Amino acid sequence: MGGDRERIDFVVVGAQKAGTTALFDYLCEDPNIFLPPEKEVHFFDDEARDWGACDYSDYHSRFELGGGRICGEVTPIYMYWPRAMERIRDYNPGIRIICLLRDPVERAWSHWRMETARGVEDQSFSRAIRRGRQRLFEGEPWGSHRVYSYVERGFYGEQLARILGLFDHSQVLVLENEDLERRPQETLERFNAFVGAAAPDARMTRRVHVGQVVGEMPQEDREYLGGLYADDQKRLAELLAQTG
Repeated sequence: MGGDRERIDFVVVGAQKAGTTALFDYLCEDPNIFLPPEKEVHFFDDEARDWGACDYSDYHSRFELGGGRICGEVTPIYMYWPRAMERIRDYNPGIRIICLLRDPVERAWSHWRMETARGVEDQSFSRAIRRGRQRLFEGEPWGSHRVYSYVERGFYGEQLARILGLFDHSQVLVLENEDLERRPQETLERFNAFVGAAAPDARMTRRVHVGQVVGEMPQEDREYLGGLYADDQKRLAELLAQTG
């Protein structure tokens, strides 16, 4: 592994609405892997901590370190949140990073549907992905927002480039949401081999948090987002080719 057994072994860092809950549920059933009972720990995106002299004791209390099982957590905002990946690198430079990705246009739509269903969002999707993006500058840190980042979380190329600038390519695994849905066993075998766990038992396919159907995405919005993401998707493809 090359990791530190006094530190956790892996982190699934993103992306939100890309199947991370299904992955978490699968991993919770694997006796070779230990995860905290809560899916999202939200440690490395906690702005209230003293990151100049961080105390990891409460973080480690959530895990069975040294117990023989591979330990990790699943918090999808880490991939997007400013400084979270740098904090993870400072915590354990040898850690394994897993990114689970989904078509960014569909991801944005699913994210907006979730926030609308929760009663947090009252803007239309069309407005939210255009003028609504200004709301990010009301957040803290400036320019980031936990809720209204429908568009920004989908710039995977930019985010992956940042990750690969912090970690060796061999420490980063990128998976596709489609593969987890259609070929879960093969995908989980890749995951376990990557983190150093024994091969998983055969599993039944599952889908969770599919979300309430709220009409269909307007075609003009789909085309608008496709244009926004075009260059970043090319960058992502180049990075994936480099990482193999």
